Amino acid sequence: MSEPGTPEQRLTWRESLSVYANPRVASMLFLGFSAGLPFLLVFSTLSAWLTEAGVSRASIGFFSWIGITYSIKVFWSPLVDRLTLPVLGRWLGHRRSWILLAQCMIAGGLIGMAMTDPATELEKLALFALLVAFGSATQDVSVDAWRIEAVDVERQAAMSATYVFGYRIALLVAGAGALNLASFQSWPTVYLTMACLVGVGVVTVLLSPEPAVKRRSDAVFLEQRAQDFLERSGHWPEWARHAVAWLIGAVVCPFADFFYRYGRQSLLLLLIVGCYRISDISMGSMANPFYLDLGFTTSQIGNVSGLWGFAMTILGGIGGGLLVPRYGLRPVLLAGATLVAATNLLFALMATVGPELWMLVITISADNLCGGMAMAVLIAWLSSLTNTAYTATQYALFSSLMTLPGKVIGGFGGLVVESAGYGWFFIYVAILGVPAIVLVAWLMLQNRLRSL
Repeated sequence: MSEPGTPEQRLTWRESLSVYANPRVASMLFLGFSAGLPFLLVFSTLSAWLTEAGVSRASIGFFSWIGITYSIKVFWSPLVDRLTLPVLGRWLGHRRSWILLAQCMIAGGLIGMAMTDPATELEKLALFALLVAFGSATQDVSVDAWRIEAVDVERQAAMSATYVFGYRIALLVAGAGALNLASFQSWPTVYLTMACLVGVGVVTVLLSPEPAVKRRSDAVFLEQRAQDFLERSGHWPEWARHAVAWLIGAVVCPFADFFYRYGRQSLLLLLIVGCYRISDISMGSMANPFYLDLGFTTSQIGNVSGLWGFAMTILGGIGGGLLVPRYGLRPVLLAGATLVAATNLLFALMATVGPELWMLVITISADNLCGGMAMAVLIAWLSSLTNTAYTATQYALFSSLMTLPGKVIGGFGGLVVESAGYGWFFIYVAILGVPAIVLVAWLMLQNRLRSL
């Protein structure tokens, strides 16, 4: 990968804009919407429903563990990557069949949630939410693979940009839209409406052609290990030989490749991936309960946190995209980690100020602006670590590791709030961001010493 800010071939503005006229690039807008829609419905929007239903804060905090499903998708991503579904696969092709199956799980789970009363059937609601999260995580893996295989390298940036925009629109619908709808409709109606919106992704899958790609690996030296095993295990049963060889190629090789390329620095890189988003993910489960307990209405939360926050996140992402070519990946990565941790202190301040709308606007503006910038540079950095021979599985590894620690720690957020209050909770999550700052600074120091 070339150094950011060093373009190898410049296109005219007309040529650059024409990329977005490609039908598959346009499809990513709707697939991005489909991918983003379920996320908040099993996270912050669900926590608002549970809060209004009188569920304890500790239980709401534990519900955030459902999001761990997104963090462990790496375990079944090789299966999604290589196994063709028996019936749907013949009809739609490998990638589209997995996406459609995942969308059916999401829609079914949302309908089940809508038909469940959290006051009396909390465990049942958790199971349906888990189905939604599992389907959503599977859809993420499948859509990422479709995106990578659907177009050539020159169109990948446009595909990613369109996907992110669609994803953000979905977050707006499932966040601010759902909260505003809940202000004059019942929560079951809200979730039934969201289940209907899954149809946007279903129609897109049915209308989008399967990528015509010849599956191969550039990491021949690793894939050869599977062939070597087949040659050495002639005395094994045929099914066992091919099953183990498949596991070597699908599971072992993508991870072996990463450690082979980065050597001793691999552990530091993985630690940064795991720590970078701990602060913002950990506070996420308690954000809506905090706003509601402070005295804000659901419409105020939806408009400021959702609509205004959406605009600030997009602006922050654009800012991150401008800063990386100017200053490089690692300095902006460090700035992002620092700012995300620091903005939690504004939430602590708001806990003492009270339900003042101006304070909510300032806090949401800073949090989303810095979060958007940090997320943009993090995605760029993760992309730079990925080998195109194993893009889907390695990116699933990074995205899983990126969210897992924050989800686990976030599950205890309700206990911290109940024992210490919201002010100390936000100071606590700000401190959780310090390891990421230290690790990125250490990485920058290591690379500077190597360049001497």
